[in-house]
Amino acid sequence: MSTQAPTFTQPLQSGVALEGSAATFEAQVSGSPVPEVSWFRDGQVLSAAALPGAQISFSDGRAVLMIPAVTAAHSGRFSVRATNGAGQATSTAELLVTAETAMPNFIQRLQSMTVRQGSQVRLDVRVGGIPTPVVKFYREGAEIQSSADFQIVQEGDLYSLLIAEAFPEDSGTYSVNASNSSGQATSTAELLVQEAVPAKKSKTVVSASSQTRVETRSMDARFESSSSSMQMRVEGGVVSHQAHKTPPRVPPKPTSNSKSPTTPYLAARVAGGRHQSPSPVRHVKVPTPAPFR
Repeated sequence: MSTQAPTFTQPLQSGVALEGSAATFEAQVSGSPVPEVSWFRDGQVLSAAALPGAQISFSDGRAVLMIPAVTAAHSGRFSVRATNGAGQATSTAELLVTAETAMPNFIQRLQSMTVRQGSQVRLDVRVGGIPTPVVKFYREGAEIQSSADFQIVQEGDLYSLLIAEAFPEDSGTYSVNASNSSGQATSTAELLVQEAVPAKKSKTVVSASSQTRVETRSMDARFESSSSSMQMRVEGGVVSHQAHKTPPRVPPKPTSNSKSPTTPYLAARVAGGRHQSPSPVRHVKVPTPAPFR
């Protein structure tokens, strides 16, 4: 069996009590084996004989000291000590007994807030009053009990409601009521929990029309490239072929009585094509071939 030194999961809280009223100190302690509990007042061991009428109890880790009717003599420092074989722990608080009374008042009121889903939430108030007020938290008029999801803690005059993980259904009106024998006070605020929105993924859509335009441009480019590469060689001269030109004039066939002009004609054309023209581009004047059908 493992051992664990005592730990106060809920320590003692200081308070102010009205003379003649009851005063209660309470603490929650854990440890293994179960620790033994002792009470002290101003450093002295406290017993029922030393404090007539006082009730001391310890059960299920809950240590309680209750004084049914306090007087000014009961004011002082009270401590509880928990001890087992693994170690010890102590919690201390102050008690002030007074004849004056003061109704509860909020030194710090609840504040409205907006949070995202999954966030931790802390609602704080600071409350004063004589005797020490009893403080309760509510949501939509229903009292909130301390649990793993909704924890209520006190540190002096600071009272807090802790929400471990907020969900949209936790949104609503929250209030705190503080009351004592002199009266009561309430503070209210709104809590809005925004639902988490998943991030949208962008998509690139290519329409059929745009794809057709791209394919058409690609085909035109290939056709132009193929057309520009088509060339003809005529006795050493190079002529670029261009489509959609007027068919060339073909000289008439020679008659039987005339000599063929083919040879001089071609020789003149070729000879003319070998001279440099004023333009830096060579021009060879030859019959343009008929377009392809």
